[in-house]
Amino acid sequence: MRFPALFPLLLSLFLVGFLPTGEALAQRRGRPMKGARESIHRQAPPKISPQILAKVTPDTARVVIFLGRQRAYLMHEGQIAIDFPVSTGKAAGMTPTGKFKITQKDQDHRSNLYGNFVDRQGRVVRAGVSARIDSAPSGTRFEGAPMKYFMRFNGAIGMHVGILPGYAASHGCVRMPEQVAALIYERVKLGTPVEVVR
Repeated sequence: MRFPALFPLLLSLFLVGFLPTGEALAQRRGRPMKGARESIHRQAPPKISPQILAKVTPDTARVVIFLGRQRAYLMHEGQIAIDFPVSTGKAAGMTPTGKFKITQKDQDHRSNLYGNFVDRQGRVVRAGVSARIDSAPSGTRFEGAPMKYFMRFNGAIGMHVGILPGYAASHGCVRMPEQVAALIYERVKLGTPVEVVR
């Protein structure tokens, strides 16, 4: 029997109550089912150690990014100068693990892949587009999404200011809070080590 043939049977069993719903399963296990809002957690805010941060120079800085924790650290000789939340690639492998070096710094960088189509007056005609996939409507041009304090470290992937929803949500880049981005940008240079770990 094929799966499509089973679907009506499974649906009817579910509707008449023979198959438990997610809520029923959670109640059987003795705990209430969490709603979507409760499943998304707020990340702890950045933590800055002023004494260690004062010692960080472009020659001693190192960045470590933990994908599983969605946290990153600006390090100085094995000590944490800044501990901050991040949002990395939403699918496995979008932010590859490994040891890299910063290859580009651009304080006012714009994406050449993701952004909006805007008209001659700069008004957004179509938001959230991919320059690779979407076609520009007549009379519009592509405007890349802002990526302030961009620090490229692996091909098209870099660290920059971005939205932090509390989970991995980017196209591969490492989003970080604006309040620490400038501090990190000032203390790294081309060649600064960046390590991405699970």
